[in-house]
Amino acid sequence: MCKHILNAQVSIRAPCCQKWYDCPECHQEVSDHNLRKTVEMVMACKKCKKVFRKDMSNYEEEDEYCPNCDNHYVIEAKTPQMGIGIEGDDPRLVKDFRKKQAQIVEEDFMSDRLG
Repeated sequence: MCKHILNAQVSIRAPCCQKWYDCPECHQEVSDHNLRKTVEMVMACKKCKKVFRKDMSNYEEEDEYCPNCDNHYVIEAKTPQMGIGIEGDDPRLVKDFRKKQAQIVEEDFMSDRLG
């Protein structure tokens, strides 16, 4: 599971060490060498779990799909974003208690004045 690209559709075999990675950053984190560039890439589709090769020198738009299951693996990458929130935050459960508190205080104030 890649922590850099949240929606990775394929794993790529690094030509330098023959190990599988979801992105170049994952390779860089665990390896003591740089990722070697190559013309032919070996990929494994995460949907059908089958391995295929792509020639990157003659890469076209129809090459963006797995040849076995037609999974579109070239998509906009979703990367983790920094944010502050509460796990399980459900907007339906969020209530503004300040209005209720202001109403209670106002009723108490008015009851003292009325007698």
